Amino acid sequence: MTKEIISTDKAPQAIGTYSQAVKIGTTVYLSGQIPLVPETMEMVDGDIKKQIHRVFKNLLAVTNAAGGDLSDIVKLNIFLTDLSNFPQVNEVMAEYFQQPYPARAAIGVSALPKDAGVEMDGVMEL
Repeated sequence: MTKEIISTDKAPQAIGTYSQAVKIGTTVYLSGQIPLVPETMEMVDGDIKKQIHRVFKNLLAVTNAAGGDLSDIVKLNIFLTDLSNFPQVNEVMAEYFQQPYPARAAIGVSALPKDAGVEMDGVMEL
């Protein structure tokens, strides 16, 4: 199978040696998104809920560029620098997803790029 690189200017450009997403067949591997505003490449202003919303908006832009949307995500990984923010993740996620929800992991980490409080990546099936 051939790799197809997914890229959109509606999500932050890669700040390292990676692609926003890679499609193999009907599976799309989504790189981690932090709460960067695509137009400025600066972190979103605001609390953790605003950061979580920005991450979902970034993921949505990449899923759209791949020919799908958030409902096509089958596995979502969430990285938090403070696991006490997990209730806010659930609250905001309910605004972007409907049942059946994707499989999910939440992982506490000591730090994320650009001092983000949250990062998410995932796998989608078209």
